[in-house]
Amino acid sequence: MIKGLSSKKAQLNLKLFGPNTIEEKKKNWLAKSIKWFLSPISLMLIAASLLSLLSKEVFDFYFILFLLFFNFIITFLQEKKADDAIEKLKEKLDFPVEVLRDEKWVFVNSSLIVPDDIIKLANGDMVPADVEILKSNNLLVNQAALTGESIPSEKIKKDTVYSGSFVYSGSAVALVKKTGSKTYIGNAVLAVEDGKAMSLVEKDILTISKFLSIISLFGVFVITIFLYLKGFSFIKIFTLDLSLIIAGIPVAISTVITIITSLGVFHLTKKNVAVRRLSSLEDLANVTLLLTDKTGTLTENKITVQKTITYNCRKNKLLFFAFLASKEDTRSVINKALLTEYKKLKEEPTDYKLINFISADSNRKRSTVVVKIENKIHTISVGAPQVIESLCKLSKEEKKQFEDDLAKTADDGFRVIAVSITSGELEKEMTLCGLFVFSDPLRRGSKRVINFMKKSGIRVKMLTGDNKLIGERVAKELGLSENDVFSEVLPKDKLDIVLKYKKRNVVAVTGDGINDLPAIKSAHVGIAVSNAVSALKNSADIVLLGNGISVIKDAVLEARKIFARLYSYSIYRISESFRIILTIVILVLMYEQYPLSPIHIILLAFLNDIPIISLAFNRVKVAECPAKIDIKKRFVLSSLLGLVGVITSILFFLIAKNIFNLSDEVISTLFFLKLTVSGHLLLYVAHTESLWLKFLPSKEVIFSTLGTQLLASSFALFGIFMVKAPWEMVIFIWIWAVLWMQVSELTKQLLQKSKFYKN
Repeated sequence: MIKGLSSKKAQLNLKLFGPNTIEEKKKNWLAKSIKWFLSPISLMLIAASLLSLLSKEVFDFYFILFLLFFNFIITFLQEKKADDAIEKLKEKLDFPVEVLRDEKWVFVNSSLIVPDDIIKLANGDMVPADVEILKSNNLLVNQAALTGESIPSEKIKKDTVYSGSFVYSGSAVALVKKTGSKTYIGNAVLAVEDGKAMSLVEKDILTISKFLSIISLFGVFVITIFLYLKGFSFIKIFTLDLSLIIAGIPVAISTVITIITSLGVFHLTKKNVAVRRLSSLEDLANVTLLLTDKTGTLTENKITVQKTITYNCRKNKLLFFAFLASKEDTRSVINKALLTEYKKLKEEPTDYKLINFISADSNRKRSTVVVKIENKIHTISVGAPQVIESLCKLSKEEKKQFEDDLAKTADDGFRVIAVSITSGELEKEMTLCGLFVFSDPLRRGSKRVINFMKKSGIRVKMLTGDNKLIGERVAKELGLSENDVFSEVLPKDKLDIVLKYKKRNVVAVTGDGINDLPAIKSAHVGIAVSNAVSALKNSADIVLLGNGISVIKDAVLEARKIFARLYSYSIYRISESFRIILTIVILVLMYEQYPLSPIHIILLAFLNDIPIISLAFNRVKVAECPAKIDIKKRFVLSSLLGLVGVITSILFFLIAKNIFNLSDEVISTLFFLKLTVSGHLLLYVAHTESLWLKFLPSKEVIFSTLGTQLLASSFALFGIFMVKAPWEMVIFIWIWAVLWMQVSELTKQLLQKSKFYKN
């Protein structure tokens, strides 16, 4: 008698072997925190605070540390939000399993299955672990997720069935042998190289950071040599150098990326799309080619009767004969489709009595039933058309019609079976009754998604294990050409196809089985469909929680919004850093001073972060094609906008010093306010190619920029962190900033109309 485990023993095994999941390598919060504090920008902020302490600027020391920890908390909370989203995804991927515990059959989550558990498997169940069959009843297991073989395999007592398979038909009681990473699937996952290359946008942001770092370091070098030769103290020079580096390098870059992508993930979760790798959304915005499976993704993976052709009987009689020949073998998808079609008639079957049934096999290629109908014995055969034809007595006209019908359906790539009947118990001189034409119907919305992809500049190629005719027929229904179909694709072929197209395209690929894992890992964006095995879902970048690929449309649109937000941020960031760095260098060389203290520069950098973070909620125009980065155009635009900022900053300094004759302390206050107000107004110009008045940012951006500008204005008016400035000069700064904002807008429009920008 099978007893199974006790709850106590199951708990012990759970502690010993761990949960039935394939765990990813993750750093704990302490390791993440240490890594963050050891990052270059964090070390520079710490150094700046220590230098302030050495210079006896105690307030500056504490304030810089406060800003450092404030930035850390924001980053930490956003990363935790992303981790929590992945944990919630894993909960959705869990499924209940019937287990014998304490001598009772109960349902527990698949993650809690342990070695030595006794479980029940029934038709349609996913096998949760590697198991050994103890008892079976007509058990057929589909191992396509492991081997790529679509034909179910029969399993009997003592056979091993691997995690990731599913029960095609029958039932079984099985002993759990291995769980989690110890399973066949677990070993396959661990054998695939961990990690993903950086996304295209991540690489681009890194390039920006390097560029701004080089500019900052060059400015530092020039200032250091100049001030050293002028006899300035080492601490003062070094403090100014650190401030320049902090102002030039985008401090909040990781926070901005995380927040913008996290918000996109939140929107997509509502639309049945789970994102496991945040940066994959950035890659999805650049995808130029989608490689998608056919069965179960573009189609319903549900064989149905597409059409009936009758010859010597009425349709309801043809369906009745097919019902009799199919009802004894419900394992066949063809028989299931015939039974479903017969039920649509909603007719009570004629009185009958089954005498004998012979199921179809690879040799006979037909099923045969001997049945008594209304006290008369009949033999009915259902199977391959050529086989059924050989059993029938057909006239020349009937033979020609039959062959014409077969040729037409074959050209369309449909699967066909024929039905015949005769009196008596011998399959001789039978009467041809008709044909059933089968198909796997398209999923609702598949064609619409394909059309959207085409209009959005994304080519789509369909991969299928079916023959060429079936593949081409489905492609035609979807609006794809013959060149867009890969037919008779074996599991090993999928990776080769991905690698081939990856050389010249940004590739996204869908998958459902463990055999798809190498292709999913190798593509720029790996997408697991809703019916994919858990191991593949845990390895994919994006998981579709709804059936079909309709939700890919939502994912692409959201990805392009994210890309547009990050792109406008990059334009702003380059312009702002270029403006601050060059202005500092010029004024130091001209006047041997800079009208901002290090604490003001750092405060300015952090005030800039607030509206930058609000870009995660910004309004953007969604690109109609893959969002490629034109580095040259962006660099020119950013540099010109930055140059306008340099000119207005230098002019203002000269006016304040030589015309208004203001003190250095007041100039410092006004200069801080000017950089804040004009810098945040630059976001309005940089976020769109249209005139800024015609396409305003979102209310979040407007409120955050207005809030930080008013905050900076209050600092200036009330002398917080700086010397108090006259209210008339504060108003002058606002007017000055708004006027020069129009100059920046004019510069952008002239550049966009130039031949350079159009080429």
